[in-house]
Amino acid sequence: MLVPTDVLLIFVPAALALNLTPGNDMLFCLGQGMRAGPRAGMAASAGITVGGLIHTLIAGVGLAALLRAHPAAFEVIRWAGVAYLVYLAVQAWRQPAPDLALRAGATGTAARAFREAVVVNLLNPKVAVFILAFLPQFVDPERGSTLAQFLVLGGIFNAGGMLVNLAVGGFAGTIGSWLAARRRLARGFQMLTGCIFLGLAARIAFERR
Repeated sequence: MLVPTDVLLIFVPAALALNLTPGNDMLFCLGQGMRAGPRAGMAASAGITVGGLIHTLIAGVGLAALLRAHPAAFEVIRWAGVAYLVYLAVQAWRQPAPDLALRAGATGTAARAFREAVVVNLLNPKVAVFILAFLPQFVDPERGSTLAQFLVLGGIFNAGGMLVNLAVGGFAGTIGSWLAARRRLARGFQMLTGCIFLGLAARIAFERR
């Protein structure tokens, strides 16, 4: 099996928890849905997913090429990932909860929302850095093609994000009002995300040698 069940049992819950945490992508879909209607919000979700898949493909191809040329580079990537995940955990704990009531996108059609979402995602360097820090930690060169593993994991991660953002964009008015009145919930997701990042960093540092 390209990605073993025990790896998926760790990866899928972590990916889903991260997808449920309010971030720029979710806020963009929420804003499009609140301003231009459910179709625009759902189209924005599809655009975010396309951008994420492009990021994943580029990162996966680059990682595979790097490991072919320098197999030992995997250890460097692993420890760089540990450091970045710790940094993300600290940032998640320190940043205030997002103001979901005020973050809204521009008006427009579903097609425009899709195009803007793709561009917004592709031009966000944090997405590329996160993908390079998070996904490689579940890749094992001894299981076969690193690119194939990367794409499988990236597909799962992006599919989960699309489902969450589809719900957010499609029910933007209701969800936006509900979340805006419950900033403690958004803050709770941030704290949970920080714990997940730190837990993953510890697992990577101590279990994979």
